[in-house]
Order: sequence, then structure tokens, then C-alpha cells
Amino acid sequence: MTEKQKLSRLIKQRAAELGFSACGIVKAEDVNAATRTEFEEWIAQGSHGEMSYMTRNLEKRMSPTQLVEGCRSIVVVAQNYFPEASSPYISKYAQGKDYHRVVKDKLFLLLEYINSHTPVKGRAFCDSAPVLERYWAVQAGIGTYGRNRQLIIPGRGTHFFLGELFIDAEAEYDTPMQQSLCSGCNACIRSCPTGALSENSFDARRCLSYLTIEYRGELPAGTAEQMGECFYGCDRCQSACPHNRMAEPHNEPQFTPADELLAMQSDDWKKLTKEKFDNLFKDSAVQRCGYEQLMRNIKVSKL
Repeated sequence: MTEKQKLSRLIKQRAAELGFSACGIVKAEDVNAATRTEFEEWIAQGSHGEMSYMTRNLEKRMSPTQLVEGCRSIVVVAQNYFPEASSPYISKYAQGKDYHRVVKDKLFLLLEYINSHTPVKGRAFCDSAPVLERYWAVQAGIGTYGRNRQLIIPGRGTHFFLGELFIDAEAEYDTPMQQSLCSGCNACIRSCPTGALSENSFDARRCLSYLTIEYRGELPAGTAEQMGECFYGCDRCQSACPHNRMAEPHNEPQFTPADELLAMQSDDWKKLTKEKFDNLFKDSAVQRCGYEQLMRNIKVSKL
């Protein structure tokens, strides 16, 4: 067994021990030309809405060695977040502890473990830097793209957070999955209440997740009917995906919704105070939205 093979085996074994659902490793190199062109056209069309951070650091986004000097390999991990029980009012991904911190903490432990065997330098990311996460997950053989713009993992579905370790060591690399798992059933497209999805594009400006979390202005007319009861995010394109019939509950206690959150009913949300908000969403991704914006959503929703 070569040193590269030993390093890859060590990384994947420890990733599994840490509770990651999948792990793949890919060479750090520029993204392919087609992906770059698609991203640049998406930005040029304004489909990113007010997410101005998407327009910055283009070269770092397209070249991992510019983002992390000396990077030679990208370790990609997937963490299941599908809950056994969930609230109908908030997107599933945001009902536990903030995934940025949970996944990155695990990646730091993985990096520490690697260093206990062989010295490497590295940085950990989880939706926290200009990284094309789904692209690298595909390149690392973890899954393929779905028409809902989510990563589909064979036999497991789409309810996964992605994280990356950029390290300065070479390893044995995985290969992209060649066969698409998306059958083109278009269930996700049909389920989207705002028409944000189409066969070949995604317009964030029309997406309920964007509107309820990222967008700071007054919600467009008709949003209330489209939202229904869910006032933070939207899971409909994932719920419609046939691959998620195979989804199994996660094994990460920090992603389990608190009983207090699950107990909240329509009237409780309408009377939500700032103090209650802070108690419910301490160390939660919902903090990104903030109390005032969440109340904007609640008042517009069909609670």
C-alpha cells in the first residue's frame, strides 16, 4: 500500500468514526470550464438576488489553491441531518444546532487526527468560504446533481450538509460518479410553489428559502399563499424527490430538535418574543435571519 493510499484510508476511517455519512477525496485543481461559465452566467443574470457575497472572490471560488495556498487535496464530507421528528414551520436543516459549527468542529477533529499520524496543514470549511461545495462533492464521487440543485447521494437522498478540508498533502483520489441519479421525473420542479426551479436553471430570487432567510426587503405579493405554514426556508423540492423516500434519521444528537421547539404551535409563533426567540434559537442557523425578519415571515405566513 502506498503512502497516498494509507492517508486516504486513514482519513475515511476517521471520518466514519466521527459520524460523517460519506467521505471522498479529490485533487485540488481549478474547476472545469463548463462549471465556471455556468456560475458566471448565473451571476450575470442576477439570479443570486441580494446575495452579494456570491459575486466576490471569483478566482478563489474557482481555484482552491488560490483560496488556500499550498492546498493539494480536498477532503469532502457529507453529514446527514434528516430528523426523526420535525416542526412543520421551519426547514429541517435549521431545527438543531448551527450546522456550520457542528460540521466544522468535526472537521477540526479530523484534521487533528490526521496530524497525529502525519504532519499536514489544512483549513476546514462548511458553507463558510467561496467554495463550490456540491461541485467538489460530485468530483469526489459522493453523489451527483439533482434538478433541485441538491446533491443526491445513492440510497440516501439529499438531506446532507457538506464540509471540506483543504490540506497540503497528496492522497489517493476518488473519481466522479459517472451515472446521474436524477431520472428527470421533474417532481422537484413541479413541487416548487414559486417557479424558482426549471430543468436548466435556478432563480434564487423566487425561492422561498432565499426570500425568508436572505432577502431583507418586503416580501413580494403572493408570498403568503406560496409559503403556507412554513415561515423559515422551504423543503418542498426535497420532500418531492423520490430519492428521499430512502432517507434515514441522522446520528448526530446536536441536530435533534429541542422538545420546546417541537411543541411550538401556530399561536405560540404569533406571540413569539425576542427573549423566546433567543432561547429557542441559541446556537442555531436561524440566528442568520434574526428576530425582526422571522416575525416578518410569521406575520405573512398562513399560520
